[in-house]
Amino acid sequence: MKSLCVYCGSNFNGDPVLRKAIEDLAETMAAQDITLVFGGGSVGVMGVIADEILKRGGKALGVIPQFLMDKEVGHKGLTEMIVTENMHQRKQKMTDLADGFVILPGGFGTLEELFEVLTWLQLGLHGKPIGVLNVGGFYDPLFKQMDVMVAHRFLKQTNRDLVFNETDAKILVEKMQNFKAAPDEVWFRDRNLV
Repeated sequence: MKSLCVYCGSNFNGDPVLRKAIEDLAETMAAQDITLVFGGGSVGVMGVIADEILKRGGKALGVIPQFLMDKEVGHKGLTEMIVTENMHQRKQKMTDLADGFVILPGGFGTLEELFEVLTWLQLGLHGKPIGVLNVGGFYDPLFKQMDVMVAHRFLKQTNRDLVFNETDAKILVEKMQNFKAAPDEVWFRDRNLV
C-alpha cells in the first residue's frame, strides 16, 4: 500500500487515548512510507492526523471542497491539497487516490464514508482493504449492529467480515497489507441470505 485514506471526525474531544492511537497510526504510516489521503481539514481529528504524519516526515494529501476552503478550514501545510467543486467529487477523488481505508472515531460523515466504501467493496466496485481503528471500544456498538444485521439475514457473514476491527494501528495496517477481497455477490442471483 502506498496510500491510505483516513476517515475521521472534524472534531477532536481531547481524549489522550485517541491522540495516542492517532500518533501510533501516523508512526506506522510514516515508517512504511504510506501517504495519508484525507479530507484536507486543519480541524478536529483530521488536523491531528495530518500534523502527526507531517511531524514524522510523512506525506499528507488533502482533498477538500471549495466551500470548506472558503470557510478557512483547509490545512495550510500539506504535501498537496486538491480542491474539488463539491462533496461528491471530494469523496470520489479520495477513493481513487487511496489503496485502502482506515476509519478513526468521528460522526455522521465518518460513518457515511465507511459504509459507502464498504458497500462498494461488497458490490465489487473496488478491492481495497477497509480497517476500523476501534479506539477505546468506540465502534463496538457499530460492530454489534452489523452482527444483528447478519442474525436477521440482511447481511452475509462473509460481507460482514470484509471490514477489519482492530485496536492497534500496527496490526491493523499489517492485516490491511495482506488483504484479498472476497465479497459474496451471490445475493445478486439468490436473494436468500442463509
